[in-house]
Amino acid sequence: MSKKRSTLKKVEVRPLTMDAFDDFASAMNAAYPDWSGGLWKRETIARLLGLFPEGQLGVFVNGKLAGCALTIIVDVDKLGLDHTYMKATGGYTFNTHDRKGNVLYGIEVFVHPEYRGKRLGRRLYEARKELCEHLNLRSVMFGGRIPNYHKHAKKLTPKQYITKVREKVIHDPVLSFQLSNDFHVVRLLKGYMPDDVNSMEYATLMEWDNIYHNEADMSGSWSRNVRLGLVQWKMRNYAGIDGLFEHLDFFLQVVSGYGSDFAVFPELFNAPLMAMYDDQNEAEAIRSLAEHTIPIRDYMVKAAMKYNVNIVTGSMPMVEGGILYNMGFLCRRDGSWERYEKVHVTPNEKSAWGIHGGRQVRVFDTDCGKVGVVICYDCEFPELVRLLALQGMQLLFIPFLTDTQNAFSRVRLCAMARAIENECFVAIAGSVGNLPKVKNMDIQYAQSAVFTPCDFAFPASGIKGEATANTEMVLVVDVDLSLLKDLHHRGSVQNLKDRREDIYTLRLSDQ
Repeated sequence: MSKKRSTLKKVEVRPLTMDAFDDFASAMNAAYPDWSGGLWKRETIARLLGLFPEGQLGVFVNGKLAGCALTIIVDVDKLGLDHTYMKATGGYTFNTHDRKGNVLYGIEVFVHPEYRGKRLGRRLYEARKELCEHLNLRSVMFGGRIPNYHKHAKKLTPKQYITKVREKVIHDPVLSFQLSNDFHVVRLLKGYMPDDVNSMEYATLMEWDNIYHNEADMSGSWSRNVRLGLVQWKMRNYAGIDGLFEHLDFFLQVVSGYGSDFAVFPELFNAPLMAMYDDQNEAEAIRSLAEHTIPIRDYMVKAAMKYNVNIVTGSMPMVEGGILYNMGFLCRRDGSWERYEKVHVTPNEKSAWGIHGGRQVRVFDTDCGKVGVVICYDCEFPELVRLLALQGMQLLFIPFLTDTQNAFSRVRLCAMARAIENECFVAIAGSVGNLPKVKNMDIQYAQSAVFTPCDFAFPASGIKGEATANTEMVLVVDVDLSLLKDLHHRGSVQNLKDRREDIYTLRLSDQ
């Protein structure tokens, strides 16, 4: 005799109340008949309802509770991505719940077996997404079980298992469902739920991104909209370093006046100061120029705070241990600073100046996302920029110095390719003008620009903005970082995800 299935006359998702606890307990026991851990108690649900009533959702069929989704709000930056269920819930005290947090964190979802196959779980997930948007939170996140993993653990690592589930080679009742509902795997968690024997204590940290999230309304540290101010710098003779500071101050006032989050200068923008050493040969003159690098850096650090703008200082020569490098500095508006190095030097830099390549390859955290900086020739090496992308880079800055249109085209076209293949925004800033009194720096050609990936949310040309070629000016461009998250998870093509790591890999050599 076949079991009679429930018919759906009325389905409604609404906040739970304690009046529904008996139905809640019945559905929970039916959903977890073999669960070795503890189940939810009346006083625990009462505590959750007291803390965050709108976050406890039930799906009701014909007036009877058939499933539920329980949530809290957490500050995931404080919680950290590598956490356990006990840490996320504060040991069931829910002291991690933070009304000023940034993530809607799921702590439970289940559907009574009698009502499975009727898309009720999908309705609960959609209700969570709507609540996330309504509360202007960054994302929905939770640790998801992989209950079928124990069947494959002898042959597959957790990473291999997740890959095969994603490729639909293996079906996992939890992970497969979550992936089909637009959630993506952020990382693998070990020991997330020690009682979860079937998952072998593993869990997948899942996330759905709220692309409509406006962090500015929350006074948060991550902003969707970032304004870039690119200085297309004209090479001219200055009255010493004070003259250089005068021009820097002017451009920083302009960029700051437009509310820019970043001011970006070109490679070797301070080269005009070499005119003071025109009695020296090229190699001697650039080493004399290097004596000004630290004073210029210190000026930029103070200016970043004064003008409330993060400064990418382009690049300058620097002598360390007798060796000459080409490097620059990221001066944050909070007064901190970092340095970046040109890794690949051109044949001319080697022969005329004796510059050596640096070794640092890293991404920097800022109040406007994760940024990378490569200098001119570096952008022509896809592997270098890909290593930055794998570190989470969202914005790539390329200070450059080119003399001819041929050289500029190499930088421009490679920069555009880097934006597409690494799903990031790329800003290039160069110099224009002539320097008759500086050896090996006589002519300059540039057209500063901001490039984007090529998908529906971006310009079809991949060009967000560009300066007038060979003219001194400031280019101000806004970019929306939330578009990158959407592209990464739902783009027409997904370059970073679709890499064939089973065929090839890329890693940074030990330094």
